[in-house]
Amino acid sequence: MPVEIEAKMKVPDLSVVRSKLKSTGAEPHGSVVETNTFFDTEDRSLLAKDHGLRLRYQRDIKSGSEMSIITFKGPRLHGTLKSREERELTVGSPKDAMALLESLGFSRVLTFQKRRESWTLGDCKVELDEVPHLGVFVEIEGPNEKSVLEIRERLQLNDRPVLKASYIALLMAHLQERGINDRVVMFPATTPGPLGKMPK
Repeated sequence: MPVEIEAKMKVPDLSVVRSKLKSTGAEPHGSVVETNTFFDTEDRSLLAKDHGLRLRYQRDIKSGSEMSIITFKGPRLHGTLKSREERELTVGSPKDAMALLESLGFSRVLTFQKRRESWTLGDCKVELDEVPHLGVFVEIEGPNEKSVLEIRERLQLNDRPVLKASYIALLMAHLQERGINDRVVMFPATTPGPLGKMPK
């Protein structure tokens, strides 16, 4: 069973983390802009089981290459860090994938963009993320908790609390607390891309 093990920390500035990555010999892998659309049934049965279903469309900022991935996430497992079963499937057409999910009875809950800069350090992936409304974060994903925590220490992020909530949970809470009804959250002057807008 593939399991995602990660530590997510909110940080005040990504440039400090980026400099630390460079100084430790981390390998950069470029940057993408993602459009993430989350699905659930009308009665929110996935949420009730702590499951997640996502369609991600991403575009490489430098090359312009595109990729679309359907991801299923299982319930969170017990542990110091956030751990969940994760299964992914690359699809050719995000529009066709969305139509398939909707024909199976899933509806769109929230669409949001994210800018992501990817690095590798040791046996871990390090992601520098920016999400509208929420700010900037560092995610460290690795094969086990020990590896993830070691990289967190090397990047001098031990003083930053580890967040177990997902971006969609953080964003939904932010919108609800402020009475914002938008369910498409984009960076200024951008559009959702090939997935289109959320239905009214």
